[in-house]
This record gives sequence, structure tokens and C-alpha cells, in this order.
Amino acid sequence: MDLSLDADERAFAEEVRDFISANLTPAMKRAWALTPSASSDPEIGMAWQRALHRNGWGAPGWPAQYGGPNWSFTQRWIFETECARAGTPNVNSMGVNMVGPVIIGFGSPEQKRFYLPRILAGEDYWCQGYSEPGAGSDLASLQTRAVRDGNDYVITGSKIWTTHAHHATRMFALVRTSDAERKQDGITFVLIDMRSPGITVRPIFTIGGDHEVNQVFLDDVRVPVANRVGDEGDGWTYGKYLLEFERGSRMVSTKLRSALQGVLDLALAKYTGPAIDDPDIGFRLSEVEIDIDTLEMQELQLLSALQSGQNPGAGSSLLKLRASEIRQAVTRLGADVIGHDALVIEPARPLYRLDHDALLPEALLPVMPTYLNSRGYTIFGGTSEIQRDVIAKQILRL
Repeated sequence: MDLSLDADERAFAEEVRDFISANLTPAMKRAWALTPSASSDPEIGMAWQRALHRNGWGAPGWPAQYGGPNWSFTQRWIFETECARAGTPNVNSMGVNMVGPVIIGFGSPEQKRFYLPRILAGEDYWCQGYSEPGAGSDLASLQTRAVRDGNDYVITGSKIWTTHAHHATRMFALVRTSDAERKQDGITFVLIDMRSPGITVRPIFTIGGDHEVNQVFLDDVRVPVANRVGDEGDGWTYGKYLLEFERGSRMVSTKLRSALQGVLDLALAKYTGPAIDDPDIGFRLSEVEIDIDTLEMQELQLLSALQSGQNPGAGSSLLKLRASEIRQAVTRLGADVIGHDALVIEPARPLYRLDHDALLPEALLPVMPTYLNSRGYTIFGGTSEIQRDVIAKQILRL
């Protein structure tokens, strides 16, 4: 794999840096730096999404015919690297990186015409209706029921750990339309308007003190059959396809490298004496950096496969597993670097205001809330145990 950039790629990197400089406001950058959870609030992330869309960069992984920029995998790597270095906020990945590819791959022409432009322009804010109180890691056991009534499905049930459901205007969900002998059968993929009568969103506050996830109750919610993606009963196939793209279509290593740099800066600047002088801290910094280098090579391999038209496959589980573990290692290292200061947690949320009236001093990043929130990375999006099972079955053939 040749990692050197040619003249055109260097020029593209400069173009990306110029774009970020012109469009990433200090308020947006500062707000994202003070966000301890995985998802940026809509006022931050959607503003960045709209800026990207104006430049034709709203969906780096989409085909050009649906509004993607038609980048090579090297350009995507350059773009994500420069964004991580600059500290750009996350966009609504539920739309761009998850439901968007499913609609492109399996949606009807009408669904593509309606939903894809709205995702690109940041007009819709999506959440994911997968996990249920009795169906988390064993997602195929989901019981949210959709009963056909003329041109509608009537949906009853509950979804849990639903990220940003309290902000979302739309949900993509897996629902049960029949009781097949094999529980993966009889599951259907539907698109739900979150403003529909019968939807109730109840907040769940995480250990870090943030309201990021929710439980969503659906009581006789009517959803047009036209909002079904693909064939009835084939939702499990579409859901797996979506999870492959969620886990394997983004360059997580670039953000991890940026986070590690923040920990290094903290270690060098610690006012009670540089923590970098501690041999254990120095060793762990080096160890995590090597892990990130390895992850980056794996991501580049996978992006190359995507560029040639292949699905991420089980390789996405490998990336999700390692990225989750490395992210936890970085945040744990940050908590250890600041020592007893880690006991101080700012309870107010959000930790920023876009008008620069910060609730936290700019020099104090939310190290402990980020550490606490990162405990969930090996659980959500598919637990580490599930990822190991996928790797064993599909790669090691066990």
C-alpha cells in the first residue's frame, strides 16, 4: 500500500484545509471540544452538515449519482484526517452513514428522491430504532409489532438506547411483521416520522451525566406501507447491511489520534508537574499510538475494498471491536493523567454555549465525563462479544 501523496492529492488536502478554515466557526469547534458524548448536538452537527452540503461534500461515501463527491478512498482518508486535526463536529451519522446507504441500496425510486436530498441538506434528523428492552445483543428477538391495516402498518412496541430520539424528526426501525420459525425472518425495515401520533420519548441519562439516549414508546403508530424499505420480512438483511456500513465506513483512527494528542498535551501541561515524566504514562501513550497506527492501516484496507464495490463484511466488526477498545484506552489514560482532578465533574449540560459563554473554562476539557461515557463504546453498535462471534464465524470460520 503506497501511503505517499501525489501532487493532486496534496492539492486536495490544501483544498480541504481551506474549506475548514472558511466554514468551521470558533463557536462550533469549541462546542464540539466540550462535548463529552459520541454525538454532537443538532445545532452543532447539522450546521456543519449544511456547510459540507453547500460544497458538495455532504456524503463522502455515497455514489456521485445520489449526491456523493465521487472521491477515491485516498481523498476520503485525507478529508477525514484533516477534519479530525481541525476538530470538526460529527454530523448526524444515522442519516448519512447508516440509513442513507440502505435507501441507496434497497429503497424505492420514490424513497431515494424524497429522503436522500433531505439527508444531504440536513433537513431531516434521524435516529435508529433497533434495540429493545428484551432485545439488545440478541437483536433478532425484537418484539415491536407491525400489523398491516390497508395501506398502513400499525406499530406497537418499544425501542431503547435510542440516540438523539429527543431531537430526531425520523427513525429507521426494525419491526416484526410475522412470527417465522427462524426469528431473523419476519423482520421488516421501516421509516417512521417521529412526529406521528402515538410516539413518546422518555430520556435516559448516562453515567457521564448526559442526555444522549432514550426509550421510545410506539403505541398504535400508523406508518404508510410506502415507508417500508425493500420487501416485507427482509429487514434483517437490510439491518445487517446497515451495521456493516456503520462499523466499517468511517475513519475512526483519525479522531482517536486527535484525542490522543489532547491527552498528550494534557500530560505535558499538567500544572502539578508534567505527567509525561511518569514512565507508566509514557509507555501507555506509546502503546496506544501503535494501536492507532495499526487500526489506521486496517481502515485503509477496508476503504480500498469499499472503493472497489465490496461490502465491509466481517472486517467492519474487527474495526468496531478495536476502535471501541482503543477509545476506552485513550479516555482512561486521560483520566489517569489528570489524577485527582478527575473527581471534579461539571453537572450542568451542555458544557458549552454557542455564544461563547462557556460553562467550563476553555482550558479544561471534559475528561472525566468523556471517560465515563466511553464505557458504552464496547456495548452500543454491537457488543464486543458479538463482534468476536462475527469474526470467529466469518473470518476464522469457527
